[in-house]
Amino acid sequence: MTTYIFRRILMLFPVLLGVSLLVFGIAKLTPGDPAQMMLGQHATPERLAQLHEQLHLDDPVIVQYGRFLWNAIHGDLGVSYRGQKPVINSILSRFPSTLELTLSGLILAIFTGIPAGMLAARVHGTFLDQGIMFFTVSLLSIPVFWLAILLLYLFGVWLNWISVTSSEGLSGLILPAACLAIGPSAVLTRLTRASILETLSEDYVRTARSKGLKERMVMVRHVLRNAMIPILTYLGLMFAGLLGGAVFIENVFARSGLGRFMINAIAARDYPEIQGSVLFTATVFVSLNIVVDLLYASIDPRIRYS
Repeated sequence: MTTYIFRRILMLFPVLLGVSLLVFGIAKLTPGDPAQMMLGQHATPERLAQLHEQLHLDDPVIVQYGRFLWNAIHGDLGVSYRGQKPVINSILSRFPSTLELTLSGLILAIFTGIPAGMLAARVHGTFLDQGIMFFTVSLLSIPVFWLAILLLYLFGVWLNWISVTSSEGLSGLILPAACLAIGPSAVLTRLTRASILETLSEDYVRTARSKGLKERMVMVRHVLRNAMIPILTYLGLMFAGLLGGAVFIENVFARSGLGRFMINAIAARDYPEIQGSVLFTATVFVSLNIVVDLLYASIDPRIRYS
């Protein structure tokens, strides 16, 4: 187990190295001069040249990438072109808001998707099962940004139940979390149903029933425990997907989170902010995948690591 954990941690480095190289290359290939955007259209050539030298924008690309990578290893993601503030401080100040939204969406998806999938599996082949599956397909067909705008208009403008200008408090979190959770909840419903139906056909389930165990005990101790493996895998990926989906949701609901920060950085061609926020998000995603892998053994004792 220790060897496996060590190997998984070592895999972090090539993955993050590839992410850093990719985001650095995309940022450099994006049209636009950061110095020009910082100084405006009326900046003199002398001032532009001075700022280029100050920001090391005229250095060879490999030198710029090496400097970025070396600083990132030491926890320094650079200084923002716009505000001249450390990027890591800006990220850490906004990440709690994004994490709050992401966890709220994750919890909501779990508490709606898994029970709905269990119910659909329990009444497999009935009208209720078909209705649940039809409803989940319908939810998956709705673009999340369109749904966010629709719900914001319905509850914020027409019914006036929430404020459309404030994202603070529980009232400012319910709609964004619901919009973020709808798609993953539908996928989780279908995945839970399929996983449970597959597990119900296993020999050990029939053996448990033949021994006279109550149906609830069979479902909890034998079916759900083994059906959770693919569900747990999806939950890890779903968390990363929710982090990405928060980019759109935060902009629609005017939440000051990491997603909105990334959009503003892209619009301003602020390379340090773009590179730092993407690298930070990738680190969170890869670390979460390692945690999910380590949870497998606690759920299914048949899984062993070497």
